[in-house]
Amino acid sequence: MFLFITGSAFAQIASDIRSYEQHCSTCHENLKSPYPIPDGMQLLRMSPETIYSAIAKAPWHKPVQSLSENEKQSVTEYLGGRKAGLADNDDAKRMPNRCSSPLLPVRGRSAAWNGWGADTANSRFQLAKFASLQVDQVPQLKLKWAFGLPDAQAVYGQPTVAIGRVFIGVDTGVIYSLDAVTGCVHWSFQADAGVRNAISIASVVDKRSAKYTIYFGDIKANVYNLDAVTGELLWKVKVDDHPLARITGAPTLHSDRLYVPLSSTEEWVAGLNANYPCCTFRGSVVALNAKTGKQIWKTYVISDPPKQLGKNSNGVERWGPAGGGVWASPTIDAENHTLYISTGDGYVEPAPTTTDALLALNLDTGKLLWSIQDTENDTWVYGCKARNGGGNCPKELGPDFDFGSSPILRTLPDGLRILVAGQKSGIVWAHDADRKGKIVWKRQLVDRVFPGVITFGGAADDETAYFGLKTGGVAAVALTTGDRKWFTPEDDSHSSLQTHGQTAAITGIPGAIFSGGWDGMLRAYSTKDGRQLWEYDTAHAFETVNAVPARGGSMGAPGPIIVGGMLFVGSGYVVGASTPGNVLLAFSPK
Repeated sequence: MFLFITGSAFAQIASDIRSYEQHCSTCHENLKSPYPIPDGMQLLRMSPETIYSAIAKAPWHKPVQSLSENEKQSVTEYLGGRKAGLADNDDAKRMPNRCSSPLLPVRGRSAAWNGWGADTANSRFQLAKFASLQVDQVPQLKLKWAFGLPDAQAVYGQPTVAIGRVFIGVDTGVIYSLDAVTGCVHWSFQADAGVRNAISIASVVDKRSAKYTIYFGDIKANVYNLDAVTGELLWKVKVDDHPLARITGAPTLHSDRLYVPLSSTEEWVAGLNANYPCCTFRGSVVALNAKTGKQIWKTYVISDPPKQLGKNSNGVERWGPAGGGVWASPTIDAENHTLYISTGDGYVEPAPTTTDALLALNLDTGKLLWSIQDTENDTWVYGCKARNGGGNCPKELGPDFDFGSSPILRTLPDGLRILVAGQKSGIVWAHDADRKGKIVWKRQLVDRVFPGVITFGGAADDETAYFGLKTGGVAAVALTTGDRKWFTPEDDSHSSLQTHGQTAAITGIPGAIFSGGWDGMLRAYSTKDGRQLWEYDTAHAFETVNAVPARGGSMGAPGPIIVGGMLFVGSGYVVGASTPGNVLLAFSPK
């Protein structure tokens, strides 16, 4: 899963890794060193505070004395998963807009957008009764409030709205709980690493009261359960010991179980570091008891564990099979008691048949029920050919056509149940959910297949699926046939940024869909004919309700959400030629 790590973001990642190789690896990757020092894999498990303290203060770190302060901080952030110095912070306590209402449990049910897809079918379509936003009101949307996210560069956690609150996580690892109407802050919580997935919320009812809890994961493979009203940590578990494992897709909550997808950064780290023993990570899904965090089952995308395959041209061990990261939120099929996931490419040739595929698992046991591969032989390690020596490279690099988005479960008028999945190739697939994933139709939405065209996925109502494209524009596809109903190109005439593309997830309500762009523009389109209904440029400075300096930027991953007559979206993205940002925006037609 490459996610368009190019341009400035790739240059920064490459710089961090090469700084580590140049100044640190002589000791930390020396297997014959007489000193009891941690190797690279152990460093990746440490907190950023521990790493930075060692780099900045320890007298024996003479090799890193030539690093600038910025270089020390960036290498620390790369190894530690977030910026150093945040572990003891409580942003909310220092903000002037603390909510004045008492922190009491909120009783009763209200409109919500819960988790990644608004429902466990991952439709990303909000029903009218919960949206409370009519299509004729869309052109009247106005900014109601803006909330600045301190020290953030990427607002890559999608907002969740429930019990009258907004919950959002950012790259600093901080989770915020805000009032949905005013943007006042209830509390903040500091996770161990950055949080780039949507948050799920559940109600736990006992004899005395109703209690609400939230769930999320971080990019060091930790899963958290917090009290939604107070922010108190209830439990935390690590669901994968691989040092490069991360939780990118939102965990899916269903019937007192939390289903957690696992991906990794091993793919591009191996491509940039000739001393890395590639590759040992296998994507997986872990089922946890939602009340206790206890693991119920764990199913790997690749069933065979990795074994040593020899050595690369640099004399470093080669391992496999590996890959198949699960980058997106799992989809639940309650009728068939089945969980569906989409998978990434293979890291080592040959690519297993469960990579670039859709998999069906039994909800109770995690047993694989069926899998179907949409792209064969896709083994792709970024940067291999560009690297002198290319020691970790497979003989032929695959096209990187894996799945970065969740499959959408939909029932057609004739009763046929299909899984609709957008692939990075720009192809949309429909698979029969009841016939072991048999292909119903496929539709190529671009003139030629190209990596990253459909990245974080679309939305679907009862008749149509909608997808944003990295090449720019939004397309609508008929669910029954796969025919393209309309295509609206990206209008960049009002954009303040020079970057383009619409890889962020699409969001729908009856009559309209919403798409965020790399150019900072938030756009709404008519579901009937693709006509643009509204736009708003987020790429500028904002006056915020919490007095934190904030600017918007690119929107490339999470989509906007609509609840109770309001639209919420984060602005800021740091992949490729995108523009950072640190603001959460709330819109209303009133």
